[in-house]
Amino acid sequence: MTGGTNTKKTMAEKKPRTRNADATKTRIREAAKAEFALLGLGGARVDVIAEKSGANKRMIYHYFGSKEELFQAVVEQAYLDIRDAERALELEHLAPREALETLVRFTWNYYLENPEFLTLVNSENLHRARHLEDSKRVRETGRGLVDMVRGILQRGVEEGTFRPGIDPVQLNITIAAIGYYYLTNRFTGAILFDRDFVERQALDDRLAFNIETVMRLVEA
Repeated sequence: MTGGTNTKKTMAEKKPRTRNADATKTRIREAAKAEFALLGLGGARVDVIAEKSGANKRMIYHYFGSKEELFQAVVEQAYLDIRDAERALELEHLAPREALETLVRFTWNYYLENPEFLTLVNSENLHRARHLEDSKRVRETGRGLVDMVRGILQRGVEEGTFRPGIDPVQLNITIAAIGYYYLTNRFTGAILFDRDFVERQALDDRLAFNIETVMRLVEA
């Protein structure tokens, strides 16, 4: 009887500990994301991340190994998060035109609402994507995005809405680029074009232009 009771107690204790560990790792990643987005891998400091996450440096190294491995975890999670959000749109249940417009709108709004994502992507490209090159999860979710867009295009061709022969990879790049470039170059763009790139009307106009651009690319 005593052995059985101890076993149940041990199993009950493991769940809270697991939840606490997961919560701590999430806090560390969120604090690290803000620091890496602001200062990059080289400029971010582990002691600042520890302070902002309510953890300590020993705990960070225990969970993530090193600052570089923590950066890798943050960048990988950033890509997984946007892929999860895209899947949650359930675009396969929408008509092709509506599905594609929804994806363009979502991508734009995600960039606006998650500016850290853009700066992390910039930072990882400066490192030639060495932190992502071995990530099977990022590669798998990337293929999932391409397959999702391929499905939208195929359905559009079948109903006569979209023209055939569109490369879903090229289309994905275009959808990302027309929002990404505008926002990451908003400061220099404001000088070059004498326009406030992030004024509300300017943002609305840009989204409308992005949607029109993509739809004109695919329309039959």
